[in-house]
Amino acid sequence: MPELPEVETFARALKPELVGSTILSADLRWARTLAIPSPAQFRKQVAGQKIVDVSRRAKYLVIHLKDYNLLIHLRMSGDLVIRTGKIKAEKHDRLVLHLSGNKTLAFNDTRKFGRVWLTDQPEKILGKLGPEPLEKDFTARWLFENLHTRKRQLKPLLLDQSFIAGLGNIYTDECLHIAKLHPLALSNTVKLEQAEALHKAIRAVLKEGIRRNGASIDWVYRGGDFQNHFRVYDQDGKPCPVCGTTIQKFTVGQRGTHVCPKCQVLERK
Repeated sequence: MPELPEVETFARALKPELVGSTILSADLRWARTLAIPSPAQFRKQVAGQKIVDVSRRAKYLVIHLKDYNLLIHLRMSGDLVIRTGKIKAEKHDRLVLHLSGNKTLAFNDTRKFGRVWLTDQPEKILGKLGPEPLEKDFTARWLFENLHTRKRQLKPLLLDQSFIAGLGNIYTDECLHIAKLHPLALSNTVKLEQAEALHKAIRAVLKEGIRRNGASIDWVYRGGDFQNHFRVYDQDGKPCPVCGTTIQKFTVGQRGTHVCPKCQVLERK
């Protein structure tokens, strides 16, 4: 599933192409792609809306319209494609927006897991998300204090979007390795200096992921090269870049997890 850097890359690429365009009509080709409102309402409300901005919140792409917000979650295989000219919809196009300037914006989703919301109250969908890890209110002190308000294994907690917004399996493994924290360590046992190291790692890894336009590995997105710079994720059987110990893979919360057993020691309490 695309994580913060991949969705941020989408937002930055789409913004100059979409801002200023007007949505002329919508072709909803698979009704369940639309979470809200009803298909009839959607077609009526979206027509004539001018696109004023494109941004990201957590793993959601946000297309700001004159009167509404169009929220898109790509899930496992979603892709957004701008096409110019009279081009027929492709097999896996689930929603096609016809724009001014002879352009279309197609939401292509092979596995049909992606979802779209059209709303004038975006906080009803986004309001339960945790802080953005690259914003100034996400501090090392906040992280330390909030880790200690819970007693959860670190990796599942970091993946919880209501705790921190945007982290997924790839970037969590990378951050924990840099911070030398084991994914099964309990959050309320993390010391202040460890929380500071984790905070620094989260911000550094996400910024590097964005700089490299995200990672292209197991979904439709093919725009980035961060996968060529993984430290531990998908590196099982290879040497740790820090100490040379063989990277191990196991399962945490049904997610494949990668660690260096020497750098990331699980302290038994």
